[in-house]
Amino acid sequence: MGKRIALIPSYEPDHILPNLLCEMRDAGFEIVVIDDGSGSSYADIFRKCSDYAVVLTHSENKGKGSALKTGMHYIRSHFHGEYTVVTMDSDGQHKVSDAQKICLAAQEHPEALILGSRKLKDDVPLRSRIGNTVTRFVYRLFTGLKVYDTQTGLRAFSQSLLPELLEIAGERYEYEMNVLLECSRRKIPIREIEIETIYLNKNAASHFETLRDSCRVYWEILKFSASSFIGFLVDYGVYVFLLLWISDWGAIGLWVANIAARIVSASVNYFINRNLVFKSKNNAVKSALQYFVLAVAVLAGNTLLLNLLVTVLGINRYIAKICTEIFFFFLNWFIQRFIIFRQTDSKNNNLQ
Repeated sequence: MGKRIALIPSYEPDHILPNLLCEMRDAGFEIVVIDDGSGSSYADIFRKCSDYAVVLTHSENKGKGSALKTGMHYIRSHFHGEYTVVTMDSDGQHKVSDAQKICLAAQEHPEALILGSRKLKDDVPLRSRIGNTVTRFVYRLFTGLKVYDTQTGLRAFSQSLLPELLEIAGERYEYEMNVLLECSRRKIPIREIEIETIYLNKNAASHFETLRDSCRVYWEILKFSASSFIGFLVDYGVYVFLLLWISDWGAIGLWVANIAARIVSASVNYFINRNLVFKSKNNAVKSALQYFVLAVAVLAGNTLLLNLLVTVLGINRYIAKICTEIFFFFLNWFIQRFIIFRQTDSKNNNLQ
């Protein structure tokens, strides 16, 4: 079965942590704890932790993602053969029995990332409920995958996934969301195992700062929207400029302005999406050809719809352009996400 290793990042913990480590050791886990710059006030707690675990220390707070990577680098260097790693929070919100449960699932499915999924019940703090609901919805929208608990810190994986997890960007709370996004892109299956929901004192011990850390979490997800908005600004800017320049061309001018604007904005949008949003490693020629076909199809549909709104329905041509772009934004995203830059979701979620 291989070794089971618990990786626990910790920042300013309380007395619960040494007790948790004692239980984990008794359950057969080898343990690596990261003191993420807690300071001298917490030295006594970490001294107690060293009775049960290897304790690695950051001289200053670097963030949860950085602490996890420090631990993974240590594990990769000091453990050999087959083993399973489980990441846990240090505030007592994860049960040892649940850690054992997801470790077993990771051993049975070494190719997958296993999530300890909490069923969020009535006693869950409001910010946790809202945060998970919004993140779940946005993650599903932008990946096509169903993950119920995107914010769980209880995760397990085999040693074979360590190199890929260490490559993923993110130093603070955004790292865990980036892992889920990269699993989608890299075709790493995600499996969910239901665990018990525990919130102590309404999650008062959490160091998650709602506004700042939410921005980090959603940044990767929102890049596509930002790219599309930039494309829209380029498209609309070129469209308005050409309309003013060839205003005496009549209906032909409308077609010329729209076609030229689409060509320019499509080129900008393809470059941004391939290199910055999806970071696609697919064949550039193939994806460019697919994008070209999409651009032509969207251009034709965009132009026909715009012409219909202006000439048949009599809508102001500037307002008509905005309405047309809103409709094709969603169509464009869907085709890029699921066809051109598609990432398979085969063998994915099983909530047990």
